[in-house]
Amino acid sequence: MKILVLGSGAREHAIITALRREEPAHFIEAAPGNAGIAADVAVVPLDPNDPVAVADYATLNDVQLVVIGPEAPLVAGVADALRTRGIAVFGPDKAAAALEGSKTFAKRIMDDAGVPTGRAVRAGNLAEVESALTEFGAPYVVKADGLAAGKGVLVTEDLAAALAHATFWLEHGSILIEEFLDGQEISLFLLSDGHNVLPLSPAQDYKRLGNNDAGPNTGGMGAYSPLPWLDAQFGNERLFVQEIIDTVALPTVRQLAQEDTPFIGLLYCGLILTKQGIRVIEFNARFGDPETQVVLPRLITPLSELLFAASTGALDDRAWPEFSTDVAVTVVLASENYPETPLTGREITGLDAALQVPDVTIAHAATANRDDTLVSTGGRVLSVVAVGASFAEARERAYEALGHVSLEGAQFRTDIAARVA
Repeated sequence: MKILVLGSGAREHAIITALRREEPAHFIEAAPGNAGIAADVAVVPLDPNDPVAVADYATLNDVQLVVIGPEAPLVAGVADALRTRGIAVFGPDKAAAALEGSKTFAKRIMDDAGVPTGRAVRAGNLAEVESALTEFGAPYVVKADGLAAGKGVLVTEDLAAALAHATFWLEHGSILIEEFLDGQEISLFLLSDGHNVLPLSPAQDYKRLGNNDAGPNTGGMGAYSPLPWLDAQFGNERLFVQEIIDTVALPTVRQLAQEDTPFIGLLYCGLILTKQGIRVIEFNARFGDPETQVVLPRLITPLSELLFAASTGALDDRAWPEFSTDVAVTVVLASENYPETPLTGREITGLDAALQVPDVTIAHAATANRDDTLVSTGGRVLSVVAVGASFAEARERAYEALGHVSLEGAQFRTDIAARVA
């Protein structure tokens, strides 16, 4: 199959790595890619957020499947343009992508579908913010309504900090003030063909910059999969996943279908296990990063079959995807000063040595080759991924590999998956 993957991050590199494992081999291209992706597949100098450019390229080059990685092309309507040309695309249309692009829209869909979630108030000015913060009380939860690259959420006991965060994001649009939900967080990916869903394996990510969940929120500093502690609370992982399908995923997908905005692609459910039960924190409309880096290495069922079936309305009666009993851990290496303005353009070395560690892969997130030198180009630079028979083994491999990588001023957490190892 000829496949075009849109995006330039570690998520897209992980998707490409999973597709490249399959036999017979696919012809894979990426746009625009990064240095690591370019070492594996052909890259195309194409703007992934330009619906016409992407649709023209796919049409002229007989692309059979387009996989949209990041959220921006979805919100820009790239999937709409491709479907108009009759090209199979894994990713929702612009209207359905509002499930991620607008938290207000997502809350309304959840309410109409009866999906369990926290209370929220939309605020368009500072007076409304102050009123909502007073109503909910501390800890305060303030969220940008639109896309914010993982930096739009603040959870704090500090009222002044909550007001400052709200003031900043009000300049970009409305915001949501939500009730605080306490408990273990879980990420669950579900493939949707607009009517049916199939689950992937749950994962847990680490959003805070520092160890022990200290510091500011980030796009994610690491993750692990599966979640062994689900067995104690639900009997086994499958029972938990089935509950999410029945109470969250299918009601959401069918509500969207009822509103003539079918959701075709990856429904990312950000969940929290509270004392009152499971609640949805947020939806995303694409694979999550860094959870993708630990879910896909364990996937046994061919990824291309799943993506194509979802894209062509053919998930009905398919068995749940099969996963290895091995575990996976990923640790993110970030630039100095991330998540503020990162210091970029610095040389990265040691990747060859890191890849000599057994069962380790490296997903490039923000890298480029300049004058035959690998350099950083963004905040989160690499995801070091390790698979093992146990979490202790996977962690040891991930951190051994990370020890070989050198980047001036680099930041990473040392406690990823420690709680389950």
